[in-house]
Amino acid sequence: AVPIHDLANIPERHYLGLKMISYFITPVVAMCILFPKTVLQQVFEDGSEYGIKSELFSGLPKRKVLIDFSSPNIAKKFHVGHLRSTLIGNFIANINEAIGHQVTRINYLGDWGMQFGLLGAGFQWFGSEEKLKSNPLQHLFEVYVQVNKASEEDENIKTLAQDFFRKLEAQEEEAVSLWQHFRDVSIEEYARVYKRLGIYFDEYSGESFYHEKSQEVIKRLDAKGLLTKTDLAAAIDRMEKYKPDIMLYVTDKSQSSHFQQMFQILKLLGFTWAERCQHVPFGRIQGMRTRQGEVIFLEDVLNETCSLVLERRASTKTTKECDNPPETAERIGLAALIIQDFKGLLLSDYRFNWDHVLQSKGDTGVFLQYTHARLHSLEEICGTVNQGTPVNTACLQDPLAISLLQHLLRYDEIIYQSSQDHQPKHIVNYLFKLSHLVSAAHRNLPVKGSPLELAQARLCLFHAARSVLANGMKLLGITPVDKM
Repeated sequence: AVPIHDLANIPERHYLGLKMISYFITPVVAMCILFPKTVLQQVFEDGSEYGIKSELFSGLPKRKVLIDFSSPNIAKKFHVGHLRSTLIGNFIANINEAIGHQVTRINYLGDWGMQFGLLGAGFQWFGSEEKLKSNPLQHLFEVYVQVNKASEEDENIKTLAQDFFRKLEAQEEEAVSLWQHFRDVSIEEYARVYKRLGIYFDEYSGESFYHEKSQEVIKRLDAKGLLTKTDLAAAIDRMEKYKPDIMLYVTDKSQSSHFQQMFQILKLLGFTWAERCQHVPFGRIQGMRTRQGEVIFLEDVLNETCSLVLERRASTKTTKECDNPPETAERIGLAALIIQDFKGLLLSDYRFNWDHVLQSKGDTGVFLQYTHARLHSLEEICGTVNQGTPVNTACLQDPLAISLLQHLLRYDEIIYQSSQDHQPKHIVNYLFKLSHLVSAAHRNLPVKGSPLELAQARLCLFHAARSVLANGMKLLGITPVDKM
């Protein structure tokens, strides 16, 4: 028996050698060569960095990575069409930060164009400052719908809209002040939604930032006969400002040709760093709707998810009491949405289904949350093995225990794979298998009622599994729950 903090003081090269052996050896031989000791030692020592400290990452150069994702249109409520970009971009940012890169998260807002001429003119006709304060994006959406309808019947409104946008481009104070007001309240509302998602940005940029800078780019394009409407000014400015080694654009696959052209034009303009730009495309969600009908806005989806989880909690006999049921429901619901989104290849479209998304059995986000909560409950009931407590890992001879340990050992490979191809499904599938192994071990390797030495060793194993499960969930953008 040895203390947890000194289970095995084995150099990393021996740890990796043991890892290779573990693929081919029988459980009995693995037992004899300190396999359980070494794995548990590594998990406990590295904590939240378990897997990251592997030799797989030791020679990886640390880079500056700029990620452009989410990008909603201001003065409009957050549309579900931006959900995938938001979740995927956040995951890519998380995993790059985890492996040591310096990450900059940019939200490039749709905040310029003729539609703001229409909205500006419409607000002067149909707007209310009082309604704008109480529910800004809903009111702006209503104004936009009203003015669009009115413009179809009255050509004068189109003229007024063009006039307002002309004033915006001329930087006339009154028009710019109103536009800035729309932009400020929009970002404030978006920040609230992002907080619900557990997502933040280092910079809110937008088309408006490059109105003047784009004129210089247009001159360069014109001189080379490449004149076209692009996002070139933003790319050039970001490269000069942040000097990233990699610049990623996370948008749906319909924009693939746009980014191919954009990167090609940058090369033709003489910017060799265009090779460092990359588009991360993804498919679309089909069939997303609430019980009331078609979904337009993301908050409708978040509210519906939370509501459904609370309903199911109320009707389930095994539900545990928790301090903040709505917050717990939100975390469970968000896990369900994220896992549904990340289960397949990002390029694939998928059909959304509430019943499948919120199942507690099978491969869902609810199942991952349930597994984490179950392991936490085990520790509450049976206690935890504290640092310094003697633990005899030789007790972990059961094939189920060895299978679980072998799976924990492979976590670094999974992180590496996802960091290379930006596909979260590798981590998702790993966590599903981990949770199924935990379920089998929980049924067949009891802690309560077992001899003290065996109980402590199993508790140690289950705690390690919960630690790795939580680490993987957090990389995906999920906050683990302790009770549900």
